[in-house]
Amino acid sequence: MLLTLALPACGSANDQGDSPQGAEPRAKAGGVALKKVGTFDTPVYVTGAPGFPKLLFVVEQPGRVVVLKDGRRAGTFLDIRDIVEDGGERGLLSVAFPPDYAASKRFYVYYTDAEGAIRVDEFQRRSATRADRDSRRSVITIPHPVNANHNGGQLQFLGNLLYFGTGDGGSGGDPPNNAQNKDVLLGKLLRIDPRAAGGKPYSVPADNPFVGKPGRDEIYSYGLRNPFRFSFDTTNGQPRIAIGDVGQNRFEELDYLTVDRAGGANFGWDALEGFSKYTEENSGTPDPGGTVKPVFAYGHGSGCTIIGGYVVRDPRLPGLRGRYVYADLCEGKLRSLVPHLKRASGDRQLGLQVQSPSSFGEDQQHRLYVVSLEGPVYRLVPR
Repeated sequence: MLLTLALPACGSANDQGDSPQGAEPRAKAGGVALKKVGTFDTPVYVTGAPGFPKLLFVVEQPGRVVVLKDGRRAGTFLDIRDIVEDGGERGLLSVAFPPDYAASKRFYVYYTDAEGAIRVDEFQRRSATRADRDSRRSVITIPHPVNANHNGGQLQFLGNLLYFGTGDGGSGGDPPNNAQNKDVLLGKLLRIDPRAAGGKPYSVPADNPFVGKPGRDEIYSYGLRNPFRFSFDTTNGQPRIAIGDVGQNRFEELDYLTVDRAGGANFGWDALEGFSKYTEENSGTPDPGGTVKPVFAYGHGSGCTIIGGYVVRDPRLPGLRGRYVYADLCEGKLRSLVPHLKRASGDRQLGLQVQSPSSFGEDQQHRLYVVSLEGPVYRLVPR
């Protein structure tokens, strides 16, 4: 079953263009082309691993991680299909490797289980291309009992700390007001040290914003609807985070700010959607004030879900260096903009289209990839 990711329709960005929906990616456009690296079973994420520049890892929603070596399939790295609840927005949604992966051998996966709960588990590798299935250790489980949608799904390391984004619990309009409730872990950006310590499965950094204050210590940011994909921008001196937060009925949004500024930030859902007050079903949450506004938003019209991307660092793509590349699940057109801390600028199409894009990803050489739910994974290459 295909990942639906969200919800009501969403729109394309400013320039509508004229590429037909579902068309095969064009071979050349604007100095950038798409090179197919393989076809997979409902792929939802792709990434590299520190210390292994020749390897690429593709996450398949049903519960497998496939590994490629030197661009060729090298087998199944991890298979946990027996513990993953797959379908709709559920499944195995991402994998992340810490900076010390080459020495520690540990890595982490984000998935939904048979009860619908969000789980982050730790595994260790057996060899460069095989994980040790029996090394599984549960790090954190977040109940998600009522609805099957809005599961979040992204894992990202910044230094030794693991960040991950959770959805608000599903339905429409966040009826329980989870995103604004600092006593629950739904609708949040979380930050932990995932290593076992002191008899506990993980620890919380002492400088997390709600340590010693009302609210769960794991919370780094709140007021998010479904931050399915986010990434870190390290092209500038101070690390920044770019969050593609999936909208409800009117707007899709991109939040972009320094990682330090994101600590304790409230992104406004479900009082706000994009730049506007949210007034649809289950509304009534008052504007809490002091919220972080998106740097970019677009209205619903011919798409459905923002697929957050990456600020390009690949020196082989000089025309995109420093630009943020993203897409929309339904529209499928790859776009880029210049991110700024106050407002993004220069949004435009790349002239490339991928059917049902589910994610972007980077390898250890900063090469950028885009993943299609229909099976293909592509790398962006110079024309």
